[in-house]
Amino acid sequence: MWRIPGSGAPPSGVAPGVTLAPAVERVPTRAWVVWAVGLTAYVVAVFSRASLGVAGVQAQERFDAGASALSLFVVLQLVVYAGLQVPVGLALDRLGSRRMLVLGALTMAAGQLVLALATSVPQAVAARVLVGAGDAMTFISVLRIVSLWFPGRTVPVMTQLTGILGQSGQVLAAYPLVTLLAAAGWGPTFTGAAAVGVLVTVLVGVALRDAPPHVVLAPAAGLAQVRHDLRATWREPGTRLGLWTHTVTQFSGTVFVLLWGFPFLVVGQGLSPQRAAGLMTLLVIVGMLVGPLLGQLVGRWPLRRSVLVLTVVGATALTWTAVLAWPGRAPMPLLVLLVLVLGTNGPASMIGFDYARTENPAARLGSASGVVNVGGFVASLVTMLGVGLVLDALTPGSSADYALGSFKAAFTVQYVVWVLGAVQVWRYRRRMRERLATGGVVLAPLHLAVAARLRRTSAYR
Repeated sequence: MWRIPGSGAPPSGVAPGVTLAPAVERVPTRAWVVWAVGLTAYVVAVFSRASLGVAGVQAQERFDAGASALSLFVVLQLVVYAGLQVPVGLALDRLGSRRMLVLGALTMAAGQLVLALATSVPQAVAARVLVGAGDAMTFISVLRIVSLWFPGRTVPVMTQLTGILGQSGQVLAAYPLVTLLAAAGWGPTFTGAAAVGVLVTVLVGVALRDAPPHVVLAPAAGLAQVRHDLRATWREPGTRLGLWTHTVTQFSGTVFVLLWGFPFLVVGQGLSPQRAAGLMTLLVIVGMLVGPLLGQLVGRWPLRRSVLVLTVVGATALTWTAVLAWPGRAPMPLLVLLVLVLGTNGPASMIGFDYARTENPAARLGSASGVVNVGGFVASLVTMLGVGLVLDALTPGSSADYALGSFKAAFTVQYVVWVLGAVQVWRYRRRMRERLATGGVVLAPLHLAVAARLRRTSAYR
């Protein structure tokens, strides 16, 4: 950054209302313990979220349901998750992380118990609604713990680690749960999953605290204050920048992993199921490796976060364009490149939560994170639906009949979200930079800032 002559030296180059990460401080041992407890709750939430997916064959037999009914479970669960983000965020600001994590774990445990006893599709749907509701309360509650317990500059890295390590819940669902299903059957397996949720409830209630002892949290706000805070959260350009960051970065990778990636690779591109599964695994591994790196970059360049966002979006759109424009089936190296790029989508979406954290006071962290978290999931649901509608329109019949050309046409619906999201990111980035300029801080061109950082000078940022 550079200083406007005569404007004075703003501390750390910060305009009014903008919070930058302080220098790295020592993280107390208790912070790690509290985070580990919250992370455990999130791992169990991911496990609960993924548990029905890995039991799909048994679910079809138990409920006498077709593939469309199982897809309804997934979509409905995501709808509940996304729809509850703002209400959960408001409740989080009032009740704190500890209570919300307890409530979330109990709700998911109830959902797993209902699923264990369910014998019909409506009962199973009710069970997944409960799981989706409990899941909605978990992630942003853990993010609030990270923001309150860890020094500012370490928060982006810890946020990435939380998201990455939380995905180990999918591993627990894929291996131990499947093994237990084969050995013990449906009822005992999901009753055991419910018992795990109860154990997490006890662990959170005993060992987790909302904030360090020296941090004094504001008392719970009344309903009038809640409405005022929500309006203030929404009016904050940083919140909207976080929302659109999450929207434009997360959806493509999520759609690929949750629904349409495997059919595209196997039916459209002609890969064997084993090769397709290998590519999906590679996508997850890339996300685990890229996440901490992006967290470090965000901590070191807090005023350049949008550059990372737009870079990931541009790389994703460009790689998809190469795959879709390739005549016939894409070569394997190009598909590997696509998966590598999609692996960056999830970590990049976490930058949206960093905007929510730095641009809102602590009393609004929950509602701001909730607003941000809506974006990617709504975009994912809309894109999943759009891809499905185009496929059905072009290739009536079963999924085995989908042609490669139909897949290519269907995946072009992503461009609508990319264009809209990129425009909105650019728009709200400009608003934030105008606010910085009002405080006397004007960002230099990126190449000058990078050159200055390489020379270890502080002339530009």
